[in-house]
Amino acid sequence: GFDAASGALRARHVRRLGSLVLAERTAALKPGPETARALARAAAARGLERLGWSDHQRQWLDRARFLHATAPDVWPDLSWPVLAQTAEEWLAPQLETVTSFGQTDADVLGRALSALLPWELSRRMEQEAPTHFEVPTGSRLPIDYAAEGGPTLSVRVQELFGLTTHPAIAGGRVPLVLALLSPAHRPIQLTRDLPAFWNGSWRDVRANMRGRYPKHPWPEDPARAEPTRRAKPRGE
Repeated sequence: GFDAASGALRARHVRRLGSLVLAERTAALKPGPETARALARAAAARGLERLGWSDHQRQWLDRARFLHATAPDVWPDLSWPVLAQTAEEWLAPQLETVTSFGQTDADVLGRALSALLPWELSRRMEQEAPTHFEVPTGSRLPIDYAAEGGPTLSVRVQELFGLTTHPAIAGGRVPLVLALLSPAHRPIQLTRDLPAFWNGSWRDVRANMRGRYPKHPWPEDPARAEPTRRAKPRGE
């Protein structure tokens, strides 16, 4: 049986005569396919999200779920309820040498995740749902696939100067939500259309930000300006 307090399987040997217990003792528990299936069922029952997933593995699941939402006929459903229903198929094979959740680590869970997608889809995921996006300054910034408004890139607006096309993923089908930040990493605006932002509300943003951050560049035509991570040189 599964002991929820310890997060581990426990075995006992009991001798009964009808409903009368004659003897009872702790029994040795040897890990194997049967214990692996029992542990997988226990993980599903108490919530797979409570396992020790790494940040990278959680992002992997977010990316897979995003791709499923864009093309459900191509990408499998890897939501928590579906994974719970199939835990004995994908999780149990990686638990055959352990008898407790305390013995599982990110490596074990990573091997389980790798079995959820065939090699071809795993390769496509790297192309269509990358972990990072490289902005014009060369910075590789992480994409937040769990953001409420959709995959979101948080970036200081000066690092996007010179970019005239809006960043997109999923083979160009889905524009990233750009969370534009000030030099102090404070939110300025969200946009799904960077060229329209440059040609529209940038004028008001520029007027506001120039007073707050005078040491940083705020060009009139950001689409033609040089991207930068730095403040203006002294004297400019």
